[in-house]
Amino acid sequence: MFSSCFCSNVSSSVSSNCQSQKQFLVNGIHKTGDVVLGGLFEVHFFSVLPELSFTSEPQQPICHGFNVLGFRQFQTMAFAIDEINRNSNLLPNVTLGYSIFDNCLTVGIGFRAALSMASGQGDQFLLDNNCIGPPPVLGIVGDSSSTHCIAISAVLGLYRVPMVSYYATCSCLSDRQRFPSFFRTIPSDAFQVRAMLQILKRFCWTWVGLLISDNDYGLHAARSFQSDLAQSGGGCLAYLEVLPWSNDPAELRRIVNVMKKSTTRVSGFIYATYLNPQVVKQNVTGLQWIASEAWTAATGLQTPDLMPYLGGTLGIAIRRGEIPGLRDFLLRIRPDSDPYNNYNNNIVRQFWEYTFQCRFSSPPTGWLDTGGALCTGQEDLENVATTFLDMSDLRPEYNVYKAVYALAYALDDMLQCVPGRGPFRGHSCASLQKLQPWQLLYYLNRINFTTAFGDQVSFDENGDALPIYDVMNWRWLPDGSTTVQTVGVVKKSASTGEELTLDEDRIFWNFDSKQPPQSVCSESCPPGARIARRKGEPVCCFDCIPCSEGKFTYCVCPEDFWSSHKRDHCIPKTIEFLSYHEPLGICLTTASLLGTLICTIVLGVFIYHRSTPMVRANNSELSFLLLLSLKLCFLCSLLFIGHPRLWTCQLRHAAFGISFVLCVSCILVKTMVVLAVFKASKPGGGASLKWFGAVQQRGTVLVLTSIQAAICTAWLVSSSPAPHKNTQYHSDKIVYECVIGSTVGFAVLLGYIGFLAILSLLLAFLARNLPDNFNEAKLITFSMLIFCAVWVAFIPAYINSPGKYADAVEVFAILASSFGLLVALFGQKCYIILLRPERNTKKAVMGRGSTSKYNT
Repeated sequence: MFSSCFCSNVSSSVSSNCQSQKQFLVNGIHKTGDVVLGGLFEVHFFSVLPELSFTSEPQQPICHGFNVLGFRQFQTMAFAIDEINRNSNLLPNVTLGYSIFDNCLTVGIGFRAALSMASGQGDQFLLDNNCIGPPPVLGIVGDSSSTHCIAISAVLGLYRVPMVSYYATCSCLSDRQRFPSFFRTIPSDAFQVRAMLQILKRFCWTWVGLLISDNDYGLHAARSFQSDLAQSGGGCLAYLEVLPWSNDPAELRRIVNVMKKSTTRVSGFIYATYLNPQVVKQNVTGLQWIASEAWTAATGLQTPDLMPYLGGTLGIAIRRGEIPGLRDFLLRIRPDSDPYNNYNNNIVRQFWEYTFQCRFSSPPTGWLDTGGALCTGQEDLENVATTFLDMSDLRPEYNVYKAVYALAYALDDMLQCVPGRGPFRGHSCASLQKLQPWQLLYYLNRINFTTAFGDQVSFDENGDALPIYDVMNWRWLPDGSTTVQTVGVVKKSASTGEELTLDEDRIFWNFDSKQPPQSVCSESCPPGARIARRKGEPVCCFDCIPCSEGKFTYCVCPEDFWSSHKRDHCIPKTIEFLSYHEPLGICLTTASLLGTLICTIVLGVFIYHRSTPMVRANNSELSFLLLLSLKLCFLCSLLFIGHPRLWTCQLRHAAFGISFVLCVSCILVKTMVVLAVFKASKPGGGASLKWFGAVQQRGTVLVLTSIQAAICTAWLVSSSPAPHKNTQYHSDKIVYECVIGSTVGFAVLLGYIGFLAILSLLLAFLARNLPDNFNEAKLITFSMLIFCAVWVAFIPAYINSPGKYADAVEVFAILASSFGLLVALFGQKCYIILLRPERNTKKAVMGRGSTSKYNT
């Protein structure tokens, strides 16, 4: 009953009430409870609305064309609520009631019924201090039509009344801005379209036609189909035709002619009714039909006269489920079980009359007289042939069942809220006495349960349940009968994404070959040819022309392959990196090992002659440490040779940076010691040496090297170098190289080395003319000039060297600078120690009577 009410101010001693100004009666059944759930179902196919009038007389639509399956869905909701009330673990101490209405497949009736439930039932509303009647329904299960749900949910959403549909699939209903309180237990058309595309992809059907109905369901599905097909790159539309609602022979003939002229062998069908006679009349055979959920379930199309044309159809269907106890519940239905037992508002009586072809009494004016015997109400449902009791294919009913349980679980979670820890203002909880629909909405968004059939039920941020469809096949049996069999499942889960499972051996193909057809606009190009697009045609339609160099099938070889010389097959690309087995790698490796060997020999010479003036006068401890660091510099160059691995990429620059900083730090400290010693030789300068003792020298080297180690660690942690396959240098080669990861990190590493080197050069240059026969500052100046020259030349050479040659340039720079330091700093000393021992005396080293204060 749809009504509007007014309130009058009366004294507290007078019982106040709200009077219904207008009544619009809708067929339904009701059961009282602590909490009431509403429902909207298609129990009749047609309706005649009463004429609008301004009288206060109740108005009721006349509905006819009884829908047995709609009534079964209607009763499934009643069964689910009865089952929940008997379940002591779910909503204990709470009784659910229901108000379930017939929408007669009409938007206006469904809309009035929804508003009636949302505003409360009854002719009068008892008042306290305000115009408040009995609690309205807390949530609504329904409607079945997308168009109905769009209209109803747009209004109910304003008041946050939850609406859980079991059959509305329009993807537009996922818009949370427009429909904030809408949920559904059936997948949306967005997933339905992707499921159809999964089937097309499975059989490599890239050239398809699409027929859609002219309503919200068809138009939104078509937009999704076109968009997803384009994004996937898996095919093209040969045609897209919108089927008229009415039987328009001329338009239907035109559409069928388009289908016959098209070269596609596959056609998608998103529901239609009037086209099939034209398909039969014009003998449209040889097509593989892909049906949407609405068409797959259309039993009126699964007839022997249509099977020569529609046999073999692959379609998706709502997930079939099992509902234990439903059949027994349906068998207990009796015409007198409805407390509203007047003829005008007793759907059970209408079902009884339809099923047993009897009547209870003369119908009211305007109702169809069914004739026949009078109904006793004791007729046995098991003695009559009816689909009402067939429990083998419960699909919409299973969705109704899940929708009711979703509302029940949300209500159960809400009532288990602990005061002070609730989700509402002030951490409050909802109470059974003051329940509001918007409070249930919060919990409905968070439900997660598993049905007895094993399916998980939860809603995403758009109110859509985890989608799952059965894949169905229309099989044409030898005796001329038809059957629809399940041949697979397409579903989406949080862990695996979208997944299609098909049992291809069970699929019936309505072709002489009994094999799936091929449906392409243009055949794949042969080896050695490439695709040339046809202007003004879809991308699936093309010509084939010879491939260019380096290309093969579809003019694209796999990533790591290249075409043969004759361009008739793909061969692996040549792999390139700085190898130990090629001449360049052998030369660099030999130089590295040679430098390491020389450093070892020089270190041995210095250790053996450590007590001689030449070694002692040149700060033997720092000289030993400097030789050790030079050995590390030579050895780190080997990390740049060989197949790049993650550990070599990470270690090569870190080892290079730390080794060279250790080396340059030793040189810098030696230079500072030279300056300090000569300053100390002057009157009053002796105090300066206390800052450059052995401990201070070691500490300075350690601190300077630790800074570089910190730089390398930050670089490796933030953006580590890694191996990379580069195909940009040469199309027919794969160049393995190490990408540096962070250019800033590499620049800071080099910059720090350069800073220490320049500082050493400047200090050594200042000390080059200090008096002494053997002033090491001159050697340091020369070595630092060589070092800086090498690395200044390295930067442009490194940037402009491709692939393995960049590594070779860096190795060359490491070796050149290392050899430069080794020869400049230790060459002359070794010459004196080994070949001119007469000059390895204190007098010769220190000069004319001068006194050295910086030996160790």
